[in-house]
Amino acid sequence: MSGDTFRVYALYYARRDGQRGQHFHGYDERWNEPHPTAYYVWLAVSDRHTIVVDAGISPDQVHRLAGIDYRSSPVTLLADMGVAADSVDHVVLTHLHYDHTGTAAAFTNARYVVQRPELEYWTGPWARRIERERWLVSDDDLAHLRAAGDRLRLVDGDADVVPGLSVHLVGGHTAGTQVVRIRTARGHVVLASDAAHFYENLEADRPFAILHSMTGMYGAFDRIKELADRPDLIVAGHDPEVLERFPRLSGPFRDRIARIA
Repeated sequence: MSGDTFRVYALYYARRDGQRGQHFHGYDERWNEPHPTAYYVWLAVSDRHTIVVDAGISPDQVHRLAGIDYRSSPVTLLADMGVAADSVDHVVLTHLHYDHTGTAAAFTNARYVVQRPELEYWTGPWARRIERERWLVSDDDLAHLRAAGDRLRLVDGDADVVPGLSVHLVGGHTAGTQVVRIRTARGHVVLASDAAHFYENLEADRPFAILHSMTGMYGAFDRIKELADRPDLIVAGHDPEVLERFPRLSGPFRDRIARIA
């Protein structure tokens, strides 16, 4: 196996109560049962690289989501772990919804990695006309990325970010959603992000309620399973179960950070 070996963490910074009917496509007889959402960013660290996957919601955008319990800015949570924002060399944005791009500007020395079809969709003519999707994107965050110059790396499909960490275009949730595959001591981990919000999406083959392409979402489920070395190395994007399926850090981080591998 070539490339760096990474340590991977899920950083839990917010939660929101919801119902099943908000989170799964199609009718569900259990639609009104409670179904909470967790909000994460992910940290991948090797001897040579410090990489953040997704940037979460910024404090000034919390008002966009009713009922959210916003416990900490992702940047503050990283700092509490000893990871300064200016020490991060890459920020991989799995897609450009506001709850994944909100603190991107804080990482002043990082190179941003985005799928070209994702940026082209949100800055093109169609997204302005599709109101059910457009509210999910921050114009300020898009403007920051477009002004990033050579710090913005647009990729087309599958690509290595650094040795040992790669991105893979799957679509489905958005036009250019990508997942992240990371080499760890336990094997290749896949950060599914919103390609699979919850483990139930994958395990019951049920798409999330917000999607760009139904067939793309099913294809994303298949690709996630192909890329992970084992099912227990798949990390769902918004599932509170992440904190149960993976060991939590001890001490003050116990309720906020899980060690994936």
